Amino acid sequence: MELNNVLVLGGSGFVGCHVAHLLAERNCTVTVPTRRRERAKHLLVLPTVDVIETNIHDQAVLDELVRGKDAVINLVGMLHSRHGSPYGPDFAQAHVELPRKLAAACRKAGVRRLVHISALNASSAGPSQYLRSKGDGERVLLEQQEHLDLTLFRPSVMFGPGDSFLNRFAGLLKWAPVFPIGRAEARFQPVFVEDVGQVIVDSLTRLDALGQAYPLCGPKVYTLRQLVRYVGEVTGCRRPVIGLPETLARLQAGVLELLPVKLMSVDNLDSMDVDAVCPEGCTLPFGHAPTALEAVGPLYLGQRVPRRRYYGFRVKARR
Repeated sequence: MELNNVLVLGGSGFVGCHVAHLLAERNCTVTVPTRRRERAKHLLVLPTVDVIETNIHDQAVLDELVRGKDAVINLVGMLHSRHGSPYGPDFAQAHVELPRKLAAACRKAGVRRLVHISALNASSAGPSQYLRSKGDGERVLLEQQEHLDLTLFRPSVMFGPGDSFLNRFAGLLKWAPVFPIGRAEARFQPVFVEDVGQVIVDSLTRLDALGQAYPLCGPKVYTLRQLVRYVGEVTGCRRPVIGLPETLARLQAGVLELLPVKLMSVDNLDSMDVDAVCPEGCTLPFGHAPTALEAVGPLYLGQRVPRRRYYGFRVKARR
């Protein structure tokens, strides 16, 4: 199965930039729509990538973007939304309505191949608005499988340069004498963003990926407390990590979600009611070995600039 012309929704984001680079390395023509072209300036240097400033939530625009493509990759997602039931309007637009419009656009254009990135624990009955909206987004696409060659990926929390998870802890630890946090014993199995990008791109041309849903996790499970402590050790900002009781945890999250840059929300807390870990024995698909956090974390979280310089070379060498 050869695919030479791919539309990547969310291609200017954390995962998207890795996917776009990998596709460009394969000399694939890539279209990346974005609300603001400035956000995707790091992709403009790639000769086979076309960045278009447009609104992907407009059905007519989406129909035109999909037309003539061999495949579509949907990476669009958000961690915060205004509140609502069963989820807020921002979650509804990004995680449910966009997949519905995308399925309609693919059917209209006769494009069958669709790769959709969801989330570990996505479920219409999930404990958080985020997980419920992700689950409903999956359901919308699964209902259209007659017209789609669909592959779903459900990653755990992702780490890597520019992540909004470990880097956020690094920033906070720099200033906080102690680190109080809710759900300190919640468990995660972080997966390296470049591993996620690789399996997404590989799946495009694999017949055995059609109709499949893959959980994506790294090799090791950590509690949230352990992850914060690890970031502190790597950055040289070791702080006592204090687990908050439920009432204080929700109070803290409620205050933090009011900040202009949301550090945490009550909905994030609710998502941690279920551990973000893969089933025992699960590994990355297509024969990929997952990268350990300890192999790359010090190279982008650490403060010593000379070590950062070698980040790209060491990751490519899988060292």
